[in-house]
Amino acid sequence: MAVQAAKKDGIVLKNVEDDLLKTSLGNPGLISPDKEDISRLLTVPFSGRIRGGMRPGKKIIVMGIVELEPDSFDVSLTCGRDSEKEETPHDVALKLTARFTDRQFMRSARISGKWTVEEASTDYFPFIPDQPFRIEIHCEHQRFRIFVDGHQLFDFYHKVKSFTSIDTVQIQGDLQITKLG
Repeated sequence: MAVQAAKKDGIVLKNVEDDLLKTSLGNPGLISPDKEDISRLLTVPFSGRIRGGMRPGKKIIVMGIVELEPDSFDVSLTCGRDSEKEETPHDVALKLTARFTDRQFMRSARISGKWTVEEASTDYFPFIPDQPFRIEIHCEHQRFRIFVDGHQLFDFYHKVKSFTSIDTVQIQGDLQITKLG
């Protein structure tokens, strides 16, 4: 994408969309959105590629703001982005669900079309309507380690063993995304 520049009254004006893209995605080499339209880059529902798939030592960061009257939102790490078989549901390595009605932060996975039992969250529910948050998903050899606003909340042991097949991040629900990395 080219930076457009123009001079007006001796002041250089440039297209701020390129700077917005670099800052809003943090590291644009890590996650790239499916759609290239800048005005819709971080809109929900969001789907973006995890370049090179997951691996131990890699982390995904989702920053956003919970909507004013939320019901729920999901952050999922999924597999098989390039699969031609749309009728076959993709494996989901990790699905995090924040449910505001019962103040639960749940996690689960889908392997070969079957969902695992949802694991209940901790007693601490970290999300507040109309407030910002930061979710970090750290990939380790045996598990994902999940942090919210710098606090480690729980671990989720890998159900999908091929890390490189975990190639997509999907976000949906009652939130606005402000930054991804």
